[in-house]
Amino acid sequence: MITLSKEIELKGTSLMDGKESVVKITPSEKKGIYFFPANSDTEIEAKPQNIISTQHCVVLGNATQHIKLVEHFMAACAFAGIQGINVYTSSNELPIFDGSSKVWLEEFKKAGLTSPVSTDMIDLEKPIYVQSGNSSVAILPADSFKIIYCVNFDHKDYLNKWYSWDHSRPSEEIVNARTFGYLRDLEKFQQAGFSLGVTKENTIGLTDDGGYTTELRSDLEPIKHKILDLIGDLYLTGINPLNLKANIIGMLAGHTLHVESAKKLMEEMR
Repeated sequence: MITLSKEIELKGTSLMDGKESVVKITPSEKKGIYFFPANSDTEIEAKPQNIISTQHCVVLGNATQHIKLVEHFMAACAFAGIQGINVYTSSNELPIFDGSSKVWLEEFKKAGLTSPVSTDMIDLEKPIYVQSGNSSVAILPADSFKIIYCVNFDHKDYLNKWYSWDHSRPSEEIVNARTFGYLRDLEKFQQAGFSLGVTKENTIGLTDDGGYTTELRSDLEPIKHKILDLIGDLYLTGINPLNLKANIIGMLAGHTLHVESAKKLMEEMR
């Protein structure tokens, strides 16, 4: 099992409530990623059955505790190949940092891993497909890994656009892709108590005139962030999607369908 070689601690602002969040991550002797929100003794395992909300972000929880915005963290764990850690937080939300998985992965690399990342590929016997209206996620058996995401946003650069990524391309393309949203929605979200930690450094705002509130790190960065989200959501299964012999296709989807596909993947791989 792969875990961290040593404990790490870091802090940052949370995206939804805008408050400081301190995170301590410790090595583990058992498989699984476990969260301890607000430094409680109650553990919440990262698995699809523990998801209590996919509105705005992915929230894991139980009868007494919850932890928000786990998707970027889970994607970093997938890219690092981490199979078991304990995550203690001072609040009920992970920090957003720069809006991507970059900081998490950098900290994992600094701490080191107990063994090399597994490159063994996993066979998928049957196709997996979930759909809701025009939105869908398909996970199809293949000879190697590839992930494709198709979007149709109300923005001139993202009308019926798609992006494809596989292991022949730099992982930074996906890891460094920041979260995004329509700038016009920000005020109403904040009035409702969401997105209080949004800044131009951690979120790409899509403007009504077809522009952005910040310079993009790479072409089609918002689509690459959708790929990041899907990888993180699928890793809630404990099966690293980056090691699947599969073509994974997201079409106009979001966290809700990501999670449904994760549940089906978990059932298929039992």
